[in-house]
Amino acid sequence: MPRTRHASLDCSPGCAVEATLALIDGKWKGVILHHLGEGTMRFNEIRRRLPNVTQRMLTNQLRELEADGLITRRVYAEVPPRVEYALSPRGRSLAPVIRALKDWGDEHVMAGRAGGEGMEAA
Repeated sequence: MPRTRHASLDCSPGCAVEATLALIDGKWKGVILHHLGEGTMRFNEIRRRLPNVTQRMLTNQLRELEADGLITRRVYAEVPPRVEYALSPRGRSLAPVIRALKDWGDEHVMAGRAGGEGMEAA
């Protein structure tokens, strides 16, 4: 079921942050965008990179990313059909954000797991 989106971004000073997070929220969207940052991929290539995602969930997340203009979907008229996914220019503009999230996670989340520390509430 699609989520409700803001009709405009003039609701509050932090609304643009909320709207941006709404575009990439979902368990798999950020990871999908991260992998597509490496280049164009077919559905099964993405699925192999995300072994814990169901086919239905991956399909839904890809559809939402396409509807939001972050990825492109190209269907080739072949038998069997071939479909490729790639970052759109709008999706590529998120690359520094996704990279920053990965770097932050590498430093704070992954390092905490290695040291036996968790993400503790402040």
